[in-house]
Amino acid sequence: MSKLLQIIGEEVSSSFVRLVLLDKSSQVVFEHAWPGPEKSCVSASENIIQRVLQEKRPLLEGYKDRSSWNGSQSDAVWPNQPLLCLPLSGDEQPVGAICLFRDLGQSPYSEEDLELLACLSQALKPFLKNGGDHNNTEGFSHSPQGEDFLIGQSGSSSRIRTLIEKVKDTDAPVFISGESGTGKEIIARSIHERGARRVGSFVAVNCGAIPDPLLESELFGHARGAFTGALRDKAGLIEEANGGTFFLDEVGDLSLPLQAKLLRLLQEKEIRRVGETRTRRVDVRFVSATNKNIEKEIELGNFRMDLYYRLRILTIEVPPLRERKADLLLLVDHFLERYCREMRRGRAYFSPRAMELLMDYSWPGNIRELQNEIQRSLVLSGPGGLIKEDCLSAKVNPQRGTPAAVSYNFFEAKADFEKRFLTQALLRFGHNKARTAEAVGLSRQGLFKLMKKHKLGNCPRT
Repeated sequence: MSKLLQIIGEEVSSSFVRLVLLDKSSQVVFEHAWPGPEKSCVSASENIIQRVLQEKRPLLEGYKDRSSWNGSQSDAVWPNQPLLCLPLSGDEQPVGAICLFRDLGQSPYSEEDLELLACLSQALKPFLKNGGDHNNTEGFSHSPQGEDFLIGQSGSSSRIRTLIEKVKDTDAPVFISGESGTGKEIIARSIHERGARRVGSFVAVNCGAIPDPLLESELFGHARGAFTGALRDKAGLIEEANGGTFFLDEVGDLSLPLQAKLLRLLQEKEIRRVGETRTRRVDVRFVSATNKNIEKEIELGNFRMDLYYRLRILTIEVPPLRERKADLLLLVDHFLERYCREMRRGRAYFSPRAMELLMDYSWPGNIRELQNEIQRSLVLSGPGGLIKEDCLSAKVNPQRGTPAAVSYNFFEAKADFEKRFLTQALLRFGHNKARTAEAVGLSRQGLFKLMKKHKLGNCPRT
């Protein structure tokens, strides 16, 4: 947050920036100042922010009205202080304000400064989505120190954290549903590491990543000689999780025969290794997850209903990232801190425009896609501390791959387009002029004429 306020302060040429956010009862739940919480600056901004929130409109002036300062000592500090204060709204209700000051003697703020501040303040949108409902100050104060925690301050993230606390110490199976990349395994690990079974092992297996003939042996183990290559007895992953937690990721990909064996395990708490006749007792807490609609799979005959109801005694539904954009700023901050630390470089931050693009993107790959985008952008940004929008991928920043016109003159722009178009077409068809002419709708003579015009006769073959 300090860096974001610093960017705002530098862009709007300010010496002090203060952000205040309120809850529905108008109580301050979060405040931050840049370059620091100087007492005189804070006290001077108190009355200004109150006035802006009451009038619900920006304040833009060189402050001269001493009577509105209620006789505070700070009016003697800044008798003609240039100031700019903007109310921040969520769902049409003021939920805070951002206040900027310039040093004595500097020029007053202008309408252009106000417009720029309004634009830059869009980066604060994640904190304003809930109409000022920021009682969950955990999301404001800091990002948790690892991926074992669900990061976010949205209502859905708070509900998931509450559910984790309720189910962590029970032995009942937990069923986690959500799109790919939403952090289902993070939730499963949180349940294990916060719960009574944290002294045991957390063992995870992706049911869709192991071929079905091998999966039974991986899960239940096998006896020596059970099949070709079984040279010794081998315990399965479920036995390795004895006393701990076993996480079945993408459980919807299990075959029907393995579903039957898993159902028996849940009922009897016993397993039988492949090639053995005796059973073994296991004490395992099951957590399963899927990105499929299991009820639809049941209708199609691909999943057993009795197993489904055994697995989903306790359920946690994880919404996609596009439905909880209020968490995105905290996730960005968390992953930036993590990758800067791994790359052994100074802290980096996204520019306001880059952050706006990140907020507007729908993130079909959810948190995993966001994580990859941040790591990629950080690498491309170089050693500087500011990541600009041109470091984002073309999916997040669609205009990134759009070449700018070399001229606003129609004929020059037309010639530039023709040259680029023909160059790409020739490369696409291996410089085969007959195929290129046919594909672009030109005669061979017409293609040769344009190639000569744009001096493309020596284009390299690919």
